[in-house]
Amino acid sequence: MIQKTSRLLLATMVVLGAAGCEPEDLTVPNTDEAASYYASVSDLSLEMSGNVAEIRVVQSTAQLRRGGTLWARVGPYIYLFSDATQSLFTDYEGLAAVRVITTTSNGTEVARATLNRGTLNELTWRRALNVAGLARRDGTERVTLLEDLVQWGEDRTEFEYNPRYTRR
Repeated sequence: MIQKTSRLLLATMVVLGAAGCEPEDLTVPNTDEAASYYASVSDLSLEMSGNVAEIRVVQSTAQLRRGGTLWARVGPYIYLFSDATQSLFTDYEGLAAVRVITTTSNGTEVARATLNRGTLNELTWRRALNVAGLARRDGTERVTLLEDLVQWGEDRTEFEYNPRYTRR
């Protein structure tokens, strides 16, 4: 009886040990694969920098003039908290982060935000998509939605703003 229990225990340990030893799939997308997730966005370019997807989006000068510091700060979060970003993280376990950089049409950087893998879980992704979706849909009429998105983003990303566009 003791031998049978010992063999069963040993077999269980081998199975559990083997399951824990499987290598992770740390595949990262190439530039074209990653860019395809954002294909519906114009004025966007994407490059892979190691295991980070770096997205550049042109923000119009008129929008920055009209919207002031708030529009300058909200720019990266509009694209970062999206179905496309969530899908990239889901589909490519080797992707460490997604960075969005907004620029003017002449290439001057306005803002950047980096979302690291694992920052958001299933529940917080749903909240992020909701906050960003409301800001995209109703932000021009309800500015507080844009402010909410900026606060949400600043609490969860590494970010930098160009003081030329964000000085109050």
